[in-house]
Amino acid sequence: MEDVEVRKLDEHGRFVIPSDWRKKELKEEREVFVIKRGGYLKVIPKKRVDLTAFFDSADLGVNLDDWQAFEKTFYTVE
Repeated sequence: MEDVEVRKLDEHGRFVIPSDWRKKELKEEREVFVIKRGGYLKVIPKKRVDLTAFFDSADLGVNLDDWQAFEKTFYTVE
């Protein structure tokens, strides 16, 4: 569902982002991405990504319990 609000720009072309959107989407973050498209701007919150969630998700196809075997497999050029 889209919610449309009309905002006035100040003399420098600035406007205030709605507070309910800031509280919900930005939280403590103070940066956004502004994407310039033909005829409109798209504002997307810049969020921190927790990369530790992906730590054990890579499958290299080898057993990492034997480190020497892993290095041999990983660094061997075929």
